[in-house]
Formats: sequence, C-alpha cells, structure tokens
Amino acid sequence: MVYKTMNNFFNLPSVGELKDKIERRGELKELFGSWSDEQQKEYLDRCTGIKGHNLLYDSYFKEVLNPEYDPSRLESFLEVVLGEPVKILKQLPNDGVRLEDENSLLVTDIVVELGDGSIANVEVQKIGYMFTGPRCSCYLSDMMLRQYKRIRAREKRDFSYGKIKKVYLIVLYENSPPELRHMPETCLHRSRHIFDTGLEMDLLQRCVLISLDIFRKNMQNKAINTLEEAWLTFLCEDNPERLVELFEAFPQFIAMYETLYNMNKDMVKAMGFFSEELRIMDQNTVRYMMDEMESRLACLQIEAEKLESQNSELENQNSRLENRKNELENQNSELENQNSVLEVHNTQLAAENNRLRTELQKYREKQL
Repeated sequence: MVYKTMNNFFNLPSVGELKDKIERRGELKELFGSWSDEQQKEYLDRCTGIKGHNLLYDSYFKEVLNPEYDPSRLESFLEVVLGEPVKILKQLPNDGVRLEDENSLLVTDIVVELGDGSIANVEVQKIGYMFTGPRCSCYLSDMMLRQYKRIRAREKRDFSYGKIKKVYLIVLYENSPPELRHMPETCLHRSRHIFDTGLEMDLLQRCVLISLDIFRKNMQNKAINTLEEAWLTFLCEDNPERLVELFEAFPQFIAMYETLYNMNKDMVKAMGFFSEELRIMDQNTVRYMMDEMESRLACLQIEAEKLESQNSELENQNSRLENRKNELENQNSELENQNSVLEVHNTQLAAENNRLRTELQKYREKQL
C-alpha cells in the first residue's frame, strides 16, 4: 500500500527491475556487492520508494536546493528560517578561509549572496558535534572575513565598513548536540547579539540552529499545517506515508522530490553518491568519537584539577592538625612537668606538716 501510494506521485522501478540493471553491469554489480546486506537494502528501498531519500547528504541536498538550478527553492527555505523576504543574488564558492579540519565535520554546505549583499551559509551536520557554540562562532567569523576580503578587493579605495552586510549561519542537525537536546520542546533557535544596557547596535552576525531530530519527534501524529513544518518535514522525513501527507498538503514539494528520483536514473552516478554517503558517515562517526574523547578528557582534566585542589586542601588541613597535635603534646608535656613539680612540692609539704605535728605533740606533752 505504501509503495503504491508513492507510485501515485512518481514513476518508480521495482526492486526486481533495479537488481536486474545492477546485475547487467559489471562495475555496478561489483560496487553493490561491496556493500553490506543492510546497505544494499537501504539503497534499494530508497530508489523504489519503500523508504524516502535522505535529503541531508551533500549530493541530494545540493541537487534539490542548488540556487543555480532553481533559486526559488532555497529562497523559500531561507524565508521560512530567517522570517523575512529573501532574494538570492548568486551562489558563492565555499572554499573561503574555513579551517581545513572543519570541512570534515560537514555533510554539505551552500553559501549564497542575498540581494542586499548579506551572506547566508546553509550547513548540514548529521552528528551534533561537541563545542557547538565555539564552532558556530568560528564559522560566522569565517563568513564575515570572507565578505570583508571580497568587498575590500572589489571596492579598493572606496571601501568602507558601511558596505559590510549581515552574515547568516543556518545549521541543520540530523542528530542534535547536547545543548539543543536540553530543550526538547523547541527545534528552531535564532540568535543575534544584544547589549545588556539596551544599546542598539547591529553586530551583523546571525545564527539559526535547527534540530531536525527534535522536530520529527515533536511532529509525530500531527498534521503538517505550515510552510515551516513542510520544509522541515521535507528535509528530515523518510517515511513514505508521511511524505505523501506532505505532497498532498504542499504540492510544490513533489517536483523537488522528483529531482531525487531523476538522479537515480543514472545508476553509476547514483550508486557513486550512495558510496560517498557511506564514506562520509564513517568519517563523521570517527570525528564524533574523537570529539567525545576530547570532551571527556577535558572533563577528566577538570575533575583531576578539582581532586588535586581538594587533596592539597586536605594536606593543608592535615598539616594544621599535625601542628595542633604537636602543640597539644607540648602543652601536655609542660602540664606533666608542672604536675611532677607539684607532686614533689606536695610531698615536701606533707613531710613538713608531719614534722610540725610531731613537734606540736611533743610540746603539748611537756606542758603536761
């Protein structure tokens, strides 16, 4: 039933037809055989409509939202996310000045210049890496520096800082980082710089973080009513029944999704894209594990420093107690010496008292 429902929108091959095409070409058969049974099933399910495509991979994301093909698609998404009208002027190269090792953290990114000169960078991260805040700050700084260099080179002596426009960083998380998971009721977070005095000064950097896993969980058994819900469903959903609901409520997404199935017609390219997905997934998992280890080591270092501080304090306390013990022992020794002196003196007084008693007794006897 699900397969037929998807077939009402798209002309999809059967699993058998797809396998026959793979068997007839040696290079495809070899590549298909290099995948695990689970990976083979995943590929076949996607291509036949048994399961939806994963829009968050580089090849699919850029094919559907590439502004050079149809800017209206990305414009619609940006308008929903930014909450204001958007007109894409052109796509920018995304080689900029980003730290080289940060590229490995991204599944994909698209950088565009908007009509007012602002820059928007839409990024997808399958895994919510550690240190989300510092990463976003570095990304925004990279974008601002890129814009500054470009305008400076273009304007030369006519350059002024008034020509610098806003930069927008939009990050889509398939699996949210810990900071975002602490807010399970909210999936879309928009930020801007503000001053605690109420000073009005625009620092031009904007950041939007979107938790698709949280959105998907919160949308269970709910109708897709708004364009924002439609876009996020389109980007994160692979359940055919849910996709059919999307296509019926918002038909404009049918043509976008058909782009993916048209890609599958070139099986050499489609299977190559899928293999690249698997490679990126492995790479990102390794990097995530490295980030987790780095975070755990940082936590352990902090804990070790706390324990060292506590140990130092305990040693100081022990030293103070030891000094106090020595003082008390010295006082006790002095008291014992004083007691010995008092005992000798008491003995002497007792002897003197006995002598005086004896003399007194003798005196009384003489008087008698």
